Amino acid sequence: MTPTDSTHNQISWLAVPTEADVPEGVRKLWSKAEANVGFVPNVFRAQALNGEQFLAWWGYFNLLLNKEGFLTPLEREMVAVVVSGANRCIYCAVSHGAALREFLRQAGENPHTADLVAVNWRHASLSPRRAALCAYAERLTLHPAEVTEADLQTLRDVGLSDQQTLELVQVIGMFNLTNRVSGALGFLPNAEYHGQGR
Repeated sequence: MTPTDSTHNQISWLAVPTEADVPEGVRKLWSKAEANVGFVPNVFRAQALNGEQFLAWWGYFNLLLNKEGFLTPLEREMVAVVVSGANRCIYCAVSHGAALREFLRQAGENPHTADLVAVNWRHASLSPRRAALCAYAERLTLHPAEVTEADLQTLRDVGLSDQQTLELVQVIGMFNLTNRVSGALGFLPNAEYHGQGR
């Protein structure tokens, strides 16, 4: 399939492996995703073309985003959405926008805030802490060579510990990596994400 094909089933500009083509660890992960969320995320299918590399990426990604950490899950997803929006990564902005809507809903907050964050977080009426996270995520994403130690003070001013700051930087770094891969290879989000949390 060529990049100019308009087929809606195309999820990557590269070949997408079948279940028979991937290592057992990938098949188990696909199966677990299907059981937990009802579908296999397209990023799981597309990146599995290099199965062992995909599993290594997933191990770190899962640790940063889905395990108990120093930032709240909502904060990590908000940062993911800011970075993905700044990078214009369709896959991650849509899929993590869906996750952010769910976290906002669970917190009793307006899920529409996720859409504002995806386009311009400054219009989202965020708390000072969340605004500082978003501002730092945007700055490190768009102007990494300009970041200095002084930028950390804005995070300290809203109460971030060193462990939280390190995790914030790691999440920003992870999404810049994942955005580059997804954008460069034309990954498209699953249709299910568009309606989640609405």
